[in-house]
Amino acid sequence: MSGGNSGGNGDITVVHVMRHGEVANPDGILYGRLPGYHLSELGRRMADRVAEHLSDRDVTHVVASPLERAQETAEPIAKAHGLDLATDERLIEAANIFQGKTFGVGDGALRKPGNWRHLVNPFRPSWGEPYVDQVVRMMNALSAAKDKARGHEAVVVSHQLPIWIVRSYVERRRLWHDPRKRQCTLASLTTFTYQGDRIVSVGYSEPARDLVPAHLLAGAKPVKGQAKAFGA
Repeated sequence: MSGGNSGGNGDITVVHVMRHGEVANPDGILYGRLPGYHLSELGRRMADRVAEHLSDRDVTHVVASPLERAQETAEPIAKAHGLDLATDERLIEAANIFQGKTFGVGDGALRKPGNWRHLVNPFRPSWGEPYVDQVVRMMNALSAAKDKARGHEAVVVSHQLPIWIVRSYVERRRLWHDPRKRQCTLASLTTFTYQGDRIVSVGYSEPARDLVPAHLLAGAKPVKGQAKAFGA
């Protein structure tokens, strides 16, 4: 969605779904829902950048996943608008059988044949939370945020996979996909505009794009020695 202000229009509510900023993860662990993974210094700069970007918006509700990286990303946005930060468990990262492991084709969990059985069905997927379940909980979380901010704007902080899955559902794309092609960069905003209770448009923006390392941008080719944002 482009800039501007919803101006308290009772028929139009805007819900910005933000992916958290960069996480301190030097070992390249797929951290998933594990506790103890916080924003890096760069991640905090990303969060501040988006808070500044949204400072003149008509934001009346800020809610985040319970995981530390999402809470820390949402805090400066809530503070900028003088709001209490809410938490919604439905915004949490997708469950994944490889949580806590390093993950890759040439290293980590995929080197072990015993793990290959988890990869048999990419359509469900067999290694984690079903895509359909992610759609249901995320649509419900977005609807709750919309109701809280009706006629205004809400900011919802979540994680890459659930954000991409709910966007794919709304835009009527298949849910199974190539993870390298997700348009959901660190600290990005996927914006859903509601007219009443119906989503009428979806937008995407990257207010902190200049802070995102090149190898973490959507569609970037892997760089040897550079870890992806696992469990994002």
